[in-house]
Amino acid sequence: MHIDLPKKLYYSIGELSKAFGVKNSLIRFWDKEFDILKPKKNAKGNRKFTKEDVKNLKLIYNLVKEQGYTLDGAKTYLKSSKGKTLNNFEIIAKLESIKDKLMKIKSQI
Repeated sequence: MHIDLPKKLYYSIGELSKAFGVKNSLIRFWDKEFDILKPKKNAKGNRKFTKEDVKNLKLIYNLVKEQGYTLDGAKTYLKSSKGKTLNNFEIIAKLESIKDKLMKIKSQI
């Protein structure tokens, strides 16, 4: 899944919900359920997600929405394969990004 976000230090929950095509409440729920998500909160309590949080959200989205894991199954999977899963997922994300760029170039030809 390729997410098109501007390059920023922090992303709001609204920006991420639009990028992922889900409701804000789902991202809030995942924030409470998964320990790997650690968004910063400002004085008002608004969540500000870093690039690392976005990577983790992509991973959670992939496991739950695309591969069909239950929440407990996704938590177990993340705990059992800590760094290995992130590395594989990052490689897949980079390949998808390259594919997306090549498709854009192909359409321009």
